[in-house]
Amino acid sequence: MKLSHLLSQRKLTIFERWLDLIFSSYPPETTRFLKKEKDRFNNPVAYRLSQGARGLVDALVSGATVEEVSRYLDEIIRIKAVQDFSPSQALAFVFLLKKVIREELAPEIRADTGLAAEMLDLESQIDGLALLGFDVYVKRREKLYDIRVNEVKAKVSGLLRKAGINVTHI
Repeated sequence: MKLSHLLSQRKLTIFERWLDLIFSSYPPETTRFLKKEKDRFNNPVAYRLSQGARGLVDALVSGATVEEVSRYLDEIIRIKAVQDFSPSQALAFVFLLKKVIREELAPEIRADTGLAAEMLDLESQIDGLALLGFDVYVKRREKLYDIRVNEVKAKVSGLLRKAGINVTHI
């Protein structure tokens, strides 16, 4: 049996286990909330994490384009970037996918050496997701810093105007 077929059969289980691990990367009280509250408007973080994780699992199974994969990574990483996770913390979820797939397909992989070779290829793809995710994380953090700098400029400019100091370029 081919790895792609097994992944297709078990993608819902893989997604659910992976999402559970992603939620578990938060403090216990936050994890409980993320898992309990299902309404997308009352719990937008869980909704975004879920959408991104589901999209990434589907993308791995179907062989999506880099643009599609980037979009799904962005769903998750934009949240982690705003929450001030370090790059390693923000991207750790990618490697959890390897763990889930290995555990879910362990019996089949042990029984079929051809699957083991396919699994190595899949793990390389997941490593590539982490590298792509790092690019997404950096872009998100740059955007946050730009917003913060513009806010400071606006505040300083306003203070200088109130003080009667002529400001042309800040």
